[in-house]
This record gives sequence, C-alpha cells and structure tokens, in this order.
Amino acid sequence: MTDTSLDELGPVDYLVVEFPAGASNFTGEMAAELVALTDAGTIRVIDALVLTKDEDGSVDAMELSDVGELGELQAIEAQLAELLAADDVEHLAAAMEPGSTAGVLIWENLWAAPFASAARRAGGQLIANGRIPIQAIIASIEADDASATEGG
Repeated sequence: MTDTSLDELGPVDYLVVEFPAGASNFTGEMAAELVALTDAGTIRVIDALVLTKDEDGSVDAMELSDVGELGELQAIEAQLAELLAADDVEHLAAAMEPGSTAGVLIWENLWAAPFASAARRAGGQLIANGRIPIQAIIASIEADDASATEGG
C-alpha cells in the first residue's frame, strides 16, 4: 500500500464471514472471486486473517501468509499491510460461535477512490456510512411483492 498517497485512498471496508463447525465447503471459489476483484482494480486487499475459535472460547488468529498453500491468493498476500491488532482480533472474535472458523477481510474500494479524493479536496469528510444487509433487501422486496399482490 505504500505506493498510494493517503490523499488518494478510497473508502476502506471490512467483513467477517463465519463458517460454523462442520459447515465449511472451501472449493477455491471465494479465492477466485477475490483475485478477480483485485485484478479488475475494483478493490485492494489491505489485510486478511483466518480466525478459529475453540469450544472453550480461545481464539487463534493466522495471517494469510501463515495459512500454507495460498494458490491464487499468493499475489494478494504479498500486498497485505497486516493492519489488525490483537484488540481488533478479540473484538471480531467475540461475535463468533465456539468451534467455528472465520475469515476477516479488509479492503480499499478502489472504484470509489477518485470520488473520495475529490470530496476531501473540496473540504468534505465522511461522517457516516453503513451497509444494508442483503437479507433486509430481500425481505423488503418480498414484502412489496406481497403487498402488490394483495392490493391488486
């Protein structure tokens, strides 16, 4: 990330995806999609971790480079900033169920960087952002469809 000026950064997001014990089915599809997003210039991966939470609640955090054979992710791993501190890991792992594994991903939205830079140059500052869960959008669409069917 050192080749990018702080004035040119786009918005940075994170997500944590939990895989309950016995429910994971890693086929490489997620890695391929992540590589495609980086290759297209849509995002830049800043940090990635794998968290495991034992049945007793203890948490182990591994940087992507500690996972072993990375395959397609090898190119992404070389660019990681290792941004998360131990306190961050504890906070993220608190939401995990015992016996589960989670992937943590932090990325810069490169597609939004020019707009974000222009807003900062104009004196603007981000004061709020958020994300609407896809489940809420689906529920809203289904409710609208049901209402339209009942009303018509």
